[in-house]
Amino acid sequence: MFHKNLLTGLTVLSFSAVSAIAQQPAAAPASSDKASAYYHYSIAHMYAELSGQYGNRNDLFSKAVDNFKLAMKEDPSASFISEELSDLYLQSGKLREAVTEAEESLRQNPNDLNARRVLARIYTRLIGDPQQNKIDETMIKKATEQYEAITAKDPKDIESWLMLGRLQKVSQNSPEAEKAFKKALEIDPDNDDALTGLATVYSDLGDNKSATDLLRKAAEKHPNARSLVTLAGAYEQMKEYSLAAESLRRALDQSPGNAEIQRSLAQDLLMSDQLDEALKIYEQLLSDDPKDVQSQLRISQVYRQKRDFAKARAAADKAKEMDPSNLEVQYNDVNLLEAEGNTAKAISGLKEILSSTARKNYDPSQKANRVMLLERLGYLYTKQEQYPQAVETFRQIGEVDPDSGAKSAAYVIDSYRSAHDFPKADQEAEAALKKYPKDRTITGAYASLLADEGKTDQAVTGTRKLLNNGKEDRDTYVALAQIYERAKNWPEMGKALDQAEKLSASKEEQETIHFMRGAMYERMKKYDGAEAEFRKVLDVNPDSGAALNYLGYMLADRNTRLDEAQKMITRAVELEPNSGAYLDSLGWVYYRQNKLAEAEKYLMRSVELMGKDPTVHDHLGDVYFKQGKLREAVNQWQSSLKAYKASPPSDMDEGDVAKVQQKLDSAKTRLAQEKK
Repeated sequence: MFHKNLLTGLTVLSFSAVSAIAQQPAAAPASSDKASAYYHYSIAHMYAELSGQYGNRNDLFSKAVDNFKLAMKEDPSASFISEELSDLYLQSGKLREAVTEAEESLRQNPNDLNARRVLARIYTRLIGDPQQNKIDETMIKKATEQYEAITAKDPKDIESWLMLGRLQKVSQNSPEAEKAFKKALEIDPDNDDALTGLATVYSDLGDNKSATDLLRKAAEKHPNARSLVTLAGAYEQMKEYSLAAESLRRALDQSPGNAEIQRSLAQDLLMSDQLDEALKIYEQLLSDDPKDVQSQLRISQVYRQKRDFAKARAAADKAKEMDPSNLEVQYNDVNLLEAEGNTAKAISGLKEILSSTARKNYDPSQKANRVMLLERLGYLYTKQEQYPQAVETFRQIGEVDPDSGAKSAAYVIDSYRSAHDFPKADQEAEAALKKYPKDRTITGAYASLLADEGKTDQAVTGTRKLLNNGKEDRDTYVALAQIYERAKNWPEMGKALDQAEKLSASKEEQETIHFMRGAMYERMKKYDGAEAEFRKVLDVNPDSGAALNYLGYMLADRNTRLDEAQKMITRAVELEPNSGAYLDSLGWVYYRQNKLAEAEKYLMRSVELMGKDPTVHDHLGDVYFKQGKLREAVNQWQSSLKAYKASPPSDMDEGDVAKVQQKLDSAKTRLAQEKK
């Protein structure tokens, strides 16, 4: 009763009274018995609570520690006192002392589960921050051992099962994490933390369907903002951004005005092309906080995706005024320049960012940003067919981040492939395989190189070795389909696509399969089947530039439904006005419509963008020939044959080459006759 009354009375003490207590020595009962221990224990509690109330004052904290120790001395059998002292150290941030006290308490009482729980909590606090990749593996192991011992003794301790699952997840031990969360669900089938934890494990394993099923269940049982936001995250992993947005709308109903949820919702709307709704949210966020640079940037991105470049530029300039040194502001400017067709300026902008952020050493965040910027710069160089610069840029990735060495090497291999420099590509691939013999990225890059070189069997063998019944198998089957496509092995390509389709969870993944199957049917001259597949893509994504272009070109090439073909290709060009392939298609449909001036205009622009493509030169040659410009036609067909000869064996179509040669010979004959 004394202890309860004492602690109840603490809340009415003034700060001056606290100081007086701290300065006065405590008078303990004379006898060293349990009554004395209880007295010191009570006084320790008083000082501990006062220390907490007044900002962990050292004098109060020290007196609490001293009295806990006196209580332990008077009654060594009271193990709970040592546990509470450990907790006091833990709450005060004195983690080393907490460890020492808790370990000593457990040593004296190895069967005391409470002592293990205290020690496990302390070890967990000492792990660090997994989000920053700053973790103490030793502490993870020690904490895991304690929770394993606790659950072995007390299998109904749901909190310990949950902690064990989280620790195993941090250790990337998914099977053990799964077991722990399932044990927690056996105790409480509706436990929100257990459902969410198990779902994240399934997500890590690539089983997104099981993950979302669990999270939907959690959201139904506990329709709170947290469960709905977690469900949205799972949908985002599957690239099901519309479903993610719907979950976040429900989360906002539970937590109205939550700016972070609003921001996440706007991002998912942006990713699912629900641009008007996204714009309204970003404008509201900016209205609430006029200094919100992120919302200003996203507004620029919305207008960029709408292809309203004037408004995109205005929003970008406002973001630059707010924070000119912001890396994302500068990067947004690069993306806008590229979208406007100013790739050279985009390259200059990226180089400026890389120069201004160069350091001798980079922390993990800086390193990740630099790798991303180098990847982007390398891509732009490749797009401009500046392959030596691309190779040099991609090599820097491995220099900045040795952990990205395999990725760096794969980019270099692909750059040489794009340049059709197969000897150097082979040399790089052989070196990379020796250095990274088990890396999937390198194996895949080498397989693609072999396929380009017409070594289909070797490419297939290497790629099939990557199949492991894991989440990567879908991408592996897609890679196999691409290899068979180069070899024109349509039956095997079809089988690979069927397997990939079974593993395609998101609409975006299914869209890819339908597009590839449509292209395969077109190559097989199964035009009805091809159109059906392209229509499936457009049903899901009406603004798929690739599907609009391919279907429109297929119709134009067959000289049928030309008005419909022109509308589809024109829409594709509106979506991507700097796509050389789309401009070629538009020029070709105008040729079929006998609109030769328009055809010449778009084909010349296409040649500027993709001058090494044999088909574009062939098409422009046809236009010139029909216009009676024989010399220009000869030049274009010669360029077409030259481009064919430089192409990899897998891209060579002997029938197409023969047709171009025949047209060239005929034009030369006519020129010779005109001279006579």
